[in-house]
Amino acid sequence: MCEHHIMRSMFKQITQTLVAIAILSLAGCGSPSKLDISKKTVNIKTKAELENVLGKPDDFNKLGPIETWKYKASDGEVVFLVVGDKVKLQAAGGDKPK
Repeated sequence: MCEHHIMRSMFKQITQTLVAIAILSLAGCGSPSKLDISKKTVNIKTKAELENVLGKPDDFNKLGPIETWKYKASDGEVVFLVVGDKVKLQAAGGDKPK
């Protein structure tokens, strides 16, 4: 084999390996389930703690001191009711996010 064919073959193998790694990495990056989110937030008391554990909400609404923070899950969504700085309620619903 000439040097050109060897380099081409090596490039093809490297490309295939990188594509396989990317696919496997993305497979593990799906949304967590409602149960996963609930387990992570079982002892959360404040808005800062909630954001530290889950990050920014996927959807956010505010009416005066009352906020709803919604996080998409692989099997629905989890909603947190925040009053002032305190997390007051957690609810999970829906089958799948739309």
